[in-house]
Amino acid sequence: MSIEALVFQAVGGLASASGLFLVAAGLSIIFGVTRIVNLAHGSFYMIGLYFAGWVAGGLGYWPGVIVAALLVAALGVVVELALLRRVYRAPELYQLLATFALLLVLNDAVLFLFGPEDILGPRAPGLTGSVELLGRHLPSYDIFLAVIGPVVLIALHLLLMRTRFGRLVRAATQDREMVAALGVNEALLFTAVFALGAGLAGLGGALQLAREPASLGLDLAVLGDAFVVVVVGGMGSIPGAYVAALLVAEVKALCIALGTIEIAGFSFNMSKLTLVAEFLVMAIVLIVRPHGLFGRPQGIVRLRVSAIEPPLKPMSTLARNSLAILVGVLIVLPLTGLVWSYLPILATDALIAVLFAASLHFVMGPGGMHSFGHAAYFGLGAYGAAYAAGTLGFATLPAIALGVAIAGAGALLFGWFCVRLSGVYLAMLTLAFAQIVWALVYQWEAVTGGSNGLFGIWPGRPLDSRAGFYLFTLGLVVAGLIVLRRVLFSPFGLALRAARDSSLRAETVGIATSRVQWSAFGFAGAVCGIAGALFAFAKGSISPEAISVGRSIDGLVMVLLGGVHSPTGPIVGATAFTLLQDTVMRETDYWRALLGGLILLMVLLFPGGLMGGLTRRGVP
Repeated sequence: MSIEALVFQAVGGLASASGLFLVAAGLSIIFGVTRIVNLAHGSFYMIGLYFAGWVAGGLGYWPGVIVAALLVAALGVVVELALLRRVYRAPELYQLLATFALLLVLNDAVLFLFGPEDILGPRAPGLTGSVELLGRHLPSYDIFLAVIGPVVLIALHLLLMRTRFGRLVRAATQDREMVAALGVNEALLFTAVFALGAGLAGLGGALQLAREPASLGLDLAVLGDAFVVVVVGGMGSIPGAYVAALLVAEVKALCIALGTIEIAGFSFNMSKLTLVAEFLVMAIVLIVRPHGLFGRPQGIVRLRVSAIEPPLKPMSTLARNSLAILVGVLIVLPLTGLVWSYLPILATDALIAVLFAASLHFVMGPGGMHSFGHAAYFGLGAYGAAYAAGTLGFATLPAIALGVAIAGAGALLFGWFCVRLSGVYLAMLTLAFAQIVWALVYQWEAVTGGSNGLFGIWPGRPLDSRAGFYLFTLGLVVAGLIVLRRVLFSPFGLALRAARDSSLRAETVGIATSRVQWSAFGFAGAVCGIAGALFAFAKGSISPEAISVGRSIDGLVMVLLGGVHSPTGPIVGATAFTLLQDTVMRETDYWRALLGGLILLMVLLFPGGLMGGLTRRGVP
């Protein structure tokens, strides 16, 4: 590696930093005022890029960029008025669920309007050439983007520090309820802030028109990077977001510049680290500085609804009898395969999803630890079992046991760091670890098969029949649910809920809260590993998709749909989500929009989840 190559890549990284900063600044402003973790924010970036390409075809490149940003800001106003204003009083996790549903709707709306093909934009007039730097040619447009970031940073600083609107935004970030008590129109402020944040994301996307094609997968890809930048910089800190964007972009540039290096006789391709560089940065920063580089502990947030969770009660006789009848029906369900062969397969998928969601609920509900990366333990369990069965030649049960052990060990390792954080920072650290596992699986071809995964993973006798494996899955899932419930009502479960509700009081009575939460993290990861191992044998293969962000988000949706405060919630939510997804996907090409619409309807009708809504209506 030459110094010239390193400097060249570093200058190029400044252009990428500006795009990251624009979308992250919008996300940070929205969260700071509304406290909504907006999963649809990446959609605004994607739509800005599509709008810019559409408008540029008629008005020209630069008018297209400006008009696209304004259109996305207007879309933000519509979204805030039509949807978010209806869920501000809902628990924060259900606001997150609503924005995920919105992401699905917006993705299919773009598919309907612009089609499935990627769209290439024109080159920027006046910036089509290049500038020679250290013997290499750097695109002029990259230099322009490198300048845009600091310009927008200064403009936002002046807006927030020198105007009345900025003072209101800063005041609402510290204590939004007090701002409302002083007579400020809180609804109008929220709308303006959301429009500003959406417009910044749209501008960030529009400015990429000359650099990358508009594609439907940009929403989730950009969302992950934006969350990393916001968390690394510190939630609510605009300068922190710019510094974090620079840090992430330059680390990626450095990995590319280094190429293949040798250490102690071993060769390492550093460019492969670009797949996970931002998550490595985030993990390191959060371990060293739990609130990010420029972050501070979250300001005062007064709950508008009671946050007191009613104590858990043992099942009533009616509930026990109902569950016994349900298990009996599930036992005889393979007989329906004679008429409807697909039903046992769908039921197997639903059972695996139930155990996956129940393990996530254990750390989210009783544990109070929000995880955005629970798919890591699902994938570790799946890959561990698949490798044991396919490569090592283990029988089915020992292979599953090895997968569970690997998943539990991974959860204990990651949990040791995660339980030291809380709130969004804890959730994002779990996401970072999940992405690190994904990158390891994706690139370790000798063990994991790389992007192709592992194939030919089938259960041995007597589980090699469809009915036999279904009944085996049913038995393991029921046993797992019983163990989870027993632990929940044990002294350990009581200590876990005490640590969630008031860690200070729990510690004063002798409960080692960190140790209890760490143990819960490891236990939930091991249970999740069972679900992953079953998944590998049910499908006969496993690929890196099992550890993707989408899998973790699916788990969140299942838990929130059912209700995070009910032990039965993940069972209901996972079953409903699996059936909805399967049914909707077979009915229309725009299944994401239909599924998102149904989830939005459920959030509006049951803001505490399906079980929460049924409980309020007197259903046991």
